[in-house]
Amino acid sequence: MSSARNTHVSTARIPNTAPEPEPDETGPREECGVFGVWAPGEDVAKMSYYGLYALQHRGQEAAGIAVSDGKRMVVFKDLGLVSQVFDEQTLSSLRGHLAIGHCRYSTTGATTWENAQPTFRTTATGSGLALGHNGNLVNTAELREDVAKLENRNRSGLRATTDSDLVGELLAAGAADLGVFEAALRLLPRLRGAFSLAFADETTLFAARDPQGVRPLVLGRLERGWVVASETAALDIVGASFVREVEPGELIAIDADGIRSERFAAPEPKGCVFEYVYLARPDTQIAGRSVYDTRVEIGRRLAEEHPVDADLVIPVPESGTPAAIGYAQGSGIPYGQGLVKNAYVGRTFIQPSQTIRQLGIRLKLNPLRTVIRGKRLVVVDDSIVRGNTQRALVRMLREAGALEVHVRIASPPVRWPCFYGIDFASRAELIANGADSEGVRRSIGSDSLGYVSVEQMVAASEQPRSRLCCACFDGNYPIPLPDEAKLGKHLLEDIPPAEQARTAPAPEPGPLAVGYGAGEALSRP
Repeated sequence: MSSARNTHVSTARIPNTAPEPEPDETGPREECGVFGVWAPGEDVAKMSYYGLYALQHRGQEAAGIAVSDGKRMVVFKDLGLVSQVFDEQTLSSLRGHLAIGHCRYSTTGATTWENAQPTFRTTATGSGLALGHNGNLVNTAELREDVAKLENRNRSGLRATTDSDLVGELLAAGAADLGVFEAALRLLPRLRGAFSLAFADETTLFAARDPQGVRPLVLGRLERGWVVASETAALDIVGASFVREVEPGELIAIDADGIRSERFAAPEPKGCVFEYVYLARPDTQIAGRSVYDTRVEIGRRLAEEHPVDADLVIPVPESGTPAAIGYAQGSGIPYGQGLVKNAYVGRTFIQPSQTIRQLGIRLKLNPLRTVIRGKRLVVVDDSIVRGNTQRALVRMLREAGALEVHVRIASPPVRWPCFYGIDFASRAELIANGADSEGVRRSIGSDSLGYVSVEQMVAASEQPRSRLCCACFDGNYPIPLPDEAKLGKHLLEDIPPAEQARTAPAPEPGPLAVGYGAGEALSRP
């Protein structure tokens, strides 16, 4: 596999830290989005930009694009949203026929510029290697030891602290002797956890998915090339036709000679059911099933499991909307819009003042008083994690004149942290871990509370239970976990557990007290 020595990395010149999330952002956090394109004659940088735009919901902390023209690779990345990181001038400078794009939410490593992706390495032969990762590995401590054994390793002057960076380091080390494809075939079976990868050298686009296929990854066809992406919605936005999913345990390579594929492990499908519930865009398809249709069906089944006498069904926009439509269909109760969402409030570098901060959820949602006054409401949301959002929402609706507020949740109680790429919380912070449904109802102040059952949620996905990971609901982790000392978001930063936790409550005795990135949640205003 040919490679050029004329490899170059371009870096953005802005701050190395990002602001804390808005205080009311207490729900589950998406993981990351990856996008790759091989298309001679196309503007692959802009194509990647729009692909990442379609995947922005999967990560809002940082974004980056690596582009190769066959001779050198240029990487541009920074903290912020895709629209904040890239402008017309930057994109026009990224010329080539091959690109890797990434938008990040951190599950391993802090929110710093160094940890933004794609990661980049120069191999001993001078070839460049860029990599984007969606997911989270559980044998990161083991991989760190492998990296420590490498001699004369070139870390390009960066000090990233992510599992993705370790993968890039080990892949670059192996590629010097074997080429990228063979190095990947040897390295990928050693990775444990969730990984959907898009990576590239100067000439070839690669894609790989863990044997369990925890996170989605799809292959699309352009008139003059190929695309890989985290979701089918990203194919749609760039005009690519869906070909198939990258199979669990599969490695794909795309270059001037065409596309080739090889299995690096036997498939053991365990797709994340929470992709259907919340993470993926509603206009995406996973395993042949429409995410939107799944959410509507969950709502119908929720209405059967938890009926109530009410006047109006309203969603918590936007993620609760399809399930609310389904609940209205299943119950016969009219559907309406009772909450207006400010579409422009999200992660931002402009921090609200203390006065505005105290308004909390009103920054994002405002009640339509004329719609909800005097009504018995069914409020449909996608999940309850800590309960902060629902508590504030119920209070706001009552203040706006609702007679009754019945909360219905389109997922089962979240009782266990995720170690495969979703930032929920530590187990001690999960409200359903320390209280039954009645306790949660009292905590959020609603008149009633109902969750869809695991069985009905799975049935709505039209996937066999055996092919899904429901660990955050049932505690059955399909990929074995190491000791807690070898888990955690800041594992590679050597931050003491006490510092990670800050003011978080002490975890209860027993396994899996740690979580990813949520230790500071209770210290936020």
